[in-house]
Amino acid sequence: MKLTELKIGNLTAKLPIIQGGMGIGVSLSNLAAAVANEGGIGIISGVQIGFREPDFGNNPIEANIRAIRKEIKRAREKSKGIIGMNFMASMNNFELYVKEAVKEKIDIIVSGAGLPFALPKLVKGSDTKIIPIVSSAKAARVIIKSWLKHDKLPDAVVVEGPLAGGHLGFKMDELLENKCKSIKELTIEVKELISKYEKEYKVKIPVISAGGIRTKEDIEELKEAGADGFQLASIFVPTIECDAHENFKLAYINASDEDIKIIKSPVGMPARAITTNYLAKAEEKHEIKRCYKCMPNCKQSEIPYCISEGLLNAVEGRDGLVFSGAKLNNVSQLTTVKEVINNLIG
Repeated sequence: MKLTELKIGNLTAKLPIIQGGMGIGVSLSNLAAAVANEGGIGIISGVQIGFREPDFGNNPIEANIRAIRKEIKRAREKSKGIIGMNFMASMNNFELYVKEAVKEKIDIIVSGAGLPFALPKLVKGSDTKIIPIVSSAKAARVIIKSWLKHDKLPDAVVVEGPLAGGHLGFKMDELLENKCKSIKELTIEVKELISKYEKEYKVKIPVISAGGIRTKEDIEELKEAGADGFQLASIFVPTIECDAHENFKLAYINASDEDIKIIKSPVGMPARAITTNYLAKAEEKHEIKRCYKCMPNCKQSEIPYCISEGLLNAVEGRDGLVFSGAKLNNVSQLTTVKEVINNLIG
């Protein structure tokens, strides 16, 4: 299969593959650099990125800012390729963290889990490219109309389908009843919308498909549907280069499709995760000992458990919350980033 380069503004990736951002701490500088070194685009997750800082528990905001600087620097030391960061638009201190990454001259900011209306003003005057994640042509249109008020178009658009991991941009009942449009259908719709803006403004805006991509056949099908690039995340978890604990990787290796379920996240959004003891007990009220200030308007008395605590437990090898995409049956052994990409593109 022949894949063309992925051009995003003045950036050119040899391979049209973006590694999706995975937090907390699953995709940091090591994984991002490894993907960039293979010719793709590596993405560092900015969600609670400072969890390894000694003062994170008491001073999470400063710890996160410090870690943003450190992880970007480490990725640059390990790779000359394209490095980006992913930030949830709905997270606390979104603008503060994006500005810090821009200050460090990050190549790309990718943002979903909400509508990232503020991105154009946050990167103004910089070379940082901005890419929203959408789950429909309607969401893409709303974001573009907002950004045009700042004379800015997306540098690319990630369209994420219902088979993705973590927080999802679909209604709970649609996911549970399998009524969501497929990633192929969504790619066609978003591509059609984007082509109108490309024609009107005489620019190129790549459309990048995401969610449940596992094989060469998946990529070929989406390429035929008009995708210019492909974002993959879960498939990079069971690799030597992934930044998560070995137990986290084993959760992916040992999971079957039956172990993956749609849950209601404490942040109020549907999400896909692997069944764990922690998650099985989530309906019971977990004692929340500390607030990590990750989400606005978080009411500890009303949520069953702290999402930061659950994700931190998992990435550090303890029983916790393990987000994952669908279709893990063929993710069955520890491998390397190079082998994953070679298997995908031949």
